[in-house]
Amino acid sequence: MTDFDDAHDATTQVGHAGPSLPELRLSLASVEHNVELMAAWCRDRGVELCPHIKTTMTRPIVERQLRAGAWGVTVATVRQASVALEWGTRRILIANQVIHRPDLETLRRWLDAHRTLELYLLVDSTVGLSLAASAMRGAANPLKVLIDVGAPGGRSGVREAAAALSLARECENKPGIVLAGVAGYEGVRPNRRDADIIAQVDEHCRETVAAFRAVAPWIQAEQPVFSMGGSAFPDRVIAAIAELPDCVGRTGRTPVRVLRSGCYVTHDHGTYAETSPVPGLRPALTVRAVVLSAPEPGRIVVGAGKRELPYDAGLPVLLSATDAQGIPRRAAKATATQIYDHHLVLTESEGLDVGDLVDLGISHPCSAFDRWPDITVFEDGRVKAVWHPQFR
Repeated sequence: MTDFDDAHDATTQVGHAGPSLPELRLSLASVEHNVELMAAWCRDRGVELCPHIKTTMTRPIVERQLRAGAWGVTVATVRQASVALEWGTRRILIANQVIHRPDLETLRRWLDAHRTLELYLLVDSTVGLSLAASAMRGAANPLKVLIDVGAPGGRSGVREAAAALSLARECENKPGIVLAGVAGYEGVRPNRRDADIIAQVDEHCRETVAAFRAVAPWIQAEQPVFSMGGSAFPDRVIAAIAELPDCVGRTGRTPVRVLRSGCYVTHDHGTYAETSPVPGLRPALTVRAVVLSAPEPGRIVVGAGKRELPYDAGLPVLLSATDAQGIPRRAAKATATQIYDHHLVLTESEGLDVGDLVDLGISHPCSAFDRWPDITVFEDGRVKAVWHPQFR
């Protein structure tokens, strides 16, 4: 990991005329609180945290997660992995299948160039495994693979322990490939704590543990890995991993239990506020926008929409408002009901008028960061820096 000076990235400060709106705002104190809180939560439960940085792809945030003791970083694509590598990260888990030959050749070049690089990849098919092995044949620094265990009706991954075992046996004769363990993802279920959803999550966790038990004798890596855990149900994963065997693989070592939670770092005012089992997390992201229009009684139109606001997991919520001079509108209230490309409609509004500034809380941070080239970072009510997500 390389150090990163926040001041180095403070390339855009609020000028005398004030910021352009809408504006994505990040509370530095809340982010740092969440980083330390989640690190401690994982330590207390005997698991490692390999945060999924596709949530933010923002270097100062990732640096803080690593400084707090993260085991490595998780990404979803080879492009995201390349950014993590540029930032100096040397343990990267690509929680996805990599099938495209040029992408696999890129991974091979990295492994050849960085002998200390630990690179993990998910596989769920003979074809995918063979493609990876073809690209890695003869590699001195092998690619570590985790067998992907999926949920019925979900996305990628084998569906049962027997299929995982069959794939594990095929890893035996694949030069340049080392079987490291198993990975699953329980977050394909809706982010709710209903009894039926919890039962489905628990079943997938049990199936992933069963797959790990089945493939354990075939694990070749010096450090066996069991990985699951989004930001909605990490507690259910931790309950399930109590059933993992103590010593597995050719080296007879204890498997490392790796959570891949990512959204915890900024939390939110919506889906994760309702479902996260980690007490004390603070929502860190807001969007500031201006009231553009009050076309009907009780109807307010705000200058931010689909291009600026996540809406896949619920519409934003009104947190606070001020008039154009910064005087609080303490009686302001409204409910977001419609969203357009650059407009958000609030209904049942009271205490708001054209020209007012509103702060909106968002749901699902993964759908916020990739909309913005700049993030205004504030602390104690003043701007400290502007950070830049690096998705491309």
